[in-house]
Amino acid sequence: MIKYNLKSYCKINLTLKVLKKLKNGFHNIESLVTFCNLHDKITISKIKSTNDKIIFSGKFSRGINNKLNTINKVLFLLRKKNFFKNQAFKIKVIKNIPHGSGLGGGSSNAATLLNFFNSKMHLNLNKYEIIKMASQIGFDVPVNLLKQNTLIFGGSRNLLRFNQKFNLNLLIVYPNIVCTTKKIYKKNKKFSLVNNHLKTVNKKNKKQLINFLENENNDLQAAVFKYYPKVRKIINFIKLQKNCCFSRITGSGSACIGIFFDNRSAIYAQKLIKLKFPKYWCVVSKTI
Repeated sequence: MIKYNLKSYCKINLTLKVLKKLKNGFHNIESLVTFCNLHDKITISKIKSTNDKIIFSGKFSRGINNKLNTINKVLFLLRKKNFFKNQAFKIKVIKNIPHGSGLGGGSSNAATLLNFFNSKMHLNLNKYEIIKMASQIGFDVPVNLLKQNTLIFGGSRNLLRFNQKFNLNLLIVYPNIVCTTKKIYKKNKKFSLVNNHLKTVNKKNKKQLINFLENENNDLQAAVFKYYPKVRKIINFIKLQKNCCFSRITGSGSACIGIFFDNRSAIYAQKLIKLKFPKYWCVVSKTI
């Protein structure tokens, strides 16, 4: 039996602006997305069975619906399009990315599987076909298809990819709160104008990039603070740490990120976070 081992990387929203609410209840956003070396581990193999076997394990596997998740959605959609009817799979996922944290673990899992099936099962989907399919699974799935720094503008298919690597040092704190994206967007009252300044920033110049990001924000942060005041305390504590450039939530929360000038400062801040908030999960990472 051939087993394939895949890495499903974590998404970070460095900025997030809510532009407007659409008639269908969804929102147009502008968000600068990067990826870090924190990842879920996926093992996949073919099995002789009438049903797939999907197993979630690891620290953050609790709370995932075994019958309704992004992996099931990928398999259902591919079978609906007749890519494979009589082949079942055993898929094991070790969840290292917190569920419901705004770190895009489920979306990353789906995108990783779509890429796997397209290459190893020879689906021959072109760039536009796979993006369209990813959009049917979830808003963040298309951006996860390529682990490149990406600007989302408007809908999930409006993506501007950057070849430059950001080389940012991150501290990620998860306060064991599952944020429901729908609930946070519903609570949001802040709307921003489109920002074209990012396109003019020299993204190869780390100092210039950080200076730009310091003046940006996440529009959903105020809504998260209203529901979960403890998130504000974490953000403020991270900001006070030595060599912290800025701190904010990622996505719709509840994970909080801090960007640091150097890795040593991030590691030292992690020690202080663990002393201040011993029950919270905290990790140092780096953009890929």
